[in-house]
Amino acid sequence: MITIEDLLQTGRSGKKSVADGGGCSSSSCGSSSGPSDLAPEVWEKVKDHPCYSEEAHHYFARMHVAVAPACNIQCNYCNRKYDCANESRPGVVSERLTPEQGARKVLAVAQSVPQLSVLGIAGPGDALYDWRHAKATFELVAESLPDIKLCISTNGLSLPDHVDEIVNMNIDHVTITINMVDPKIGAKIYPWVFFDHKRHTGVAAARLLHERQMLGLEMLTARGVLVKVNSVLIPGINDEHLIEVNKAVKERGAFLHNIMPLISDPAHGTAFGLSGQRGPTGQELKKVQDACEGGAKMMRHCRQCRADAVGLLGEDRGQEFTLDKLPEFLEVDASKRQAYRDEIEIKREAHRNAKAAANTLAQESASAGAVTVAVATKGDGVINQHFGHAKEFQIYQADRDGVRFLGARKVNDNYCMGGVGEDSSLAQIIELLRDVDILLCAKIGDCPKSELKDAGIEPNDDYAYEFIEPSIASLYSTHIVEEAVEA
Repeated sequence: MITIEDLLQTGRSGKKSVADGGGCSSSSCGSSSGPSDLAPEVWEKVKDHPCYSEEAHHYFARMHVAVAPACNIQCNYCNRKYDCANESRPGVVSERLTPEQGARKVLAVAQSVPQLSVLGIAGPGDALYDWRHAKATFELVAESLPDIKLCISTNGLSLPDHVDEIVNMNIDHVTITINMVDPKIGAKIYPWVFFDHKRHTGVAAARLLHERQMLGLEMLTARGVLVKVNSVLIPGINDEHLIEVNKAVKERGAFLHNIMPLISDPAHGTAFGLSGQRGPTGQELKKVQDACEGGAKMMRHCRQCRADAVGLLGEDRGQEFTLDKLPEFLEVDASKRQAYRDEIEIKREAHRNAKAAANTLAQESASAGAVTVAVATKGDGVINQHFGHAKEFQIYQADRDGVRFLGARKVNDNYCMGGVGEDSSLAQIIELLRDVDILLCAKIGDCPKSELKDAGIEPNDDYAYEFIEPSIASLYSTHIVEEAVEA
């Protein structure tokens, strides 16, 4: 077996690596950019933001506070009345908070979660239509926690009216949900929008929304604000059209483009859910994301967070911080967060070196083929989760360009459920991973291992607690050698 030290030695060869600024196929940002590729002031904004940096999402936590319930548009995929503590979906919250309650909750999380780096307001309505509440919350938090980055999500309809305030409040990150640039397609997604004291419907409503979104995007990027564009992929409606959306937002300076799958379940009570509109498969999502490569930079690590999410991406600790559970005494102390950031920087440097070495090894081993790998991980960029406990799998690809992250796929029911429904959940996991060649995890039992092999997926727990990218590069190198021997 090739060890991490072997890979690090490989990475010290004369070939230019990621850390040296030689490109980054494994994605330090939500894009393929890293500290050597971005202007220092931009890297400073994104390096600890788990949504804007793929590297940072392994180490840093975000939280959303649900202080903005009002909305000025209706989306066919949204129903803000629905709530389930186990449901991870935009617009869903357990508590709607006042700005004072929201700020108190942020202080409680900051006291308990040293990984916290970002506060976002993402509804459950629209943060800019409900700007009075959003602004008051930001002002309270910024006064007490100046080290926490401020982030806002919006549908964009009210955005042009608030750009000056956003800039003046040092909100460096804005996310706009843009699902179309053709109003005819937009009319299939939005039944109505409310603007200038009037409800607009049909193509006219979609055209108004589109014009305001494009104007707001241009105004923000002209002022140096980093903009992430979210798009919901709706099969049969905007799947092919999202390539045009990608081109349009790139032209207007968007920093990232995040294409997310439609979440469509009749139980949620959304128009799409009740009408039978399906969401895309993981393979369909990847196809559209791949088709947009070369345009606006792709974000592939989104987890479609609730509007009251707390914790690392892929986990939600929100139920630990409901109002009735907040401590009576709240301490304002940034030293724990700073100590964590100092400590984690050492891990990040080791991880960057390992990724650079992995890319070098993969490139030196390259053939015309590619290997797709699913990874069970709890974070830190390490293979550290039991197969049966995985609630998602991170998908990577190794080929002649190196090792790169493709996205995360959620598991509806993890395999280990106390002996109930395990056959059904394993069948669902196999279908979820049907395009995967290898599965890496910390441990796996004989039964699922056998069934995965029968489905053409090779399970492997030999790399438990190793960095992800070097382990994949090692497997890729072995795979290429085996192909050559067989030939």
